[in-house]
Amino acid sequence: MTVLPGAVAGAAPEAVPDASAAPARAHRPRADALRNRERLVTAAREMFVEFGPHVPYDEIARRAGVGNATLYRNFPERARLVHEVVLSLTERVTALADRAAEEEADSFAAIRRFTHGAVEERFGALCPMLDGTFDKEHPELTAGRERFERAVQRLFDRAHEAGRLRADVGVGDLMVALAQLARPLPGVSCGRFDRFVHRHLQLFLDGLEAPARSELPGSAVTLEDLRRESRPLS
Repeated sequence: MTVLPGAVAGAAPEAVPDASAAPARAHRPRADALRNRERLVTAAREMFVEFGPHVPYDEIARRAGVGNATLYRNFPERARLVHEVVLSLTERVTALADRAAEEEADSFAAIRRFTHGAVEERFGALCPMLDGTFDKEHPELTAGRERFERAVQRLFDRAHEAGRLRADVGVGDLMVALAQLARPLPGVSCGRFDRFVHRHLQLFLDGLEAPARSELPGSAVTLEDLRRESRPLS
């Protein structure tokens, strides 16, 4: 009997895998499990907008149309659910910016399309969940945020180069507007508030388009300005 290298003398030889055997199939989640997970993330995003990130778990499961056990099986800890919501949202709005850049010939139309789409995704209303501390705990969120920022910056750079965007505004100006306009007023339900958002957002966008109709106080707000303001005080 031939003893394999590294085997202990007198011990049973280690089984050698049959090269002709079919490789083991990797476990893949069932389609219904993936659908349930997506429904949970969507329901959580909606409820975080309406009630904040501490909404009761059973309410999220109820809105998603699944049982509590399904929610806890997918997201046993609230932090994991928040992580998934933020990551999913960041990926969606990045895709919006990319599609707008690819499909809109007019550079300002691309900004307009992206901005209205980002409001539909409730991006601005979730800004409080996108602080620097949370990013540091989850490096993939930092990478996702950077991809998003690059995508939106490309929209602004293109519009500036084409002379379609006033020179004294930056991406940070748009982010501030999204955060403010997409967040419901206290005491106002989201459903009733939504019909006003796009109207007032368009008023804001009209003010971004070149040529400028007035002189703005201060200077253009950059993404670095926003990051600086979001850092905790020492």
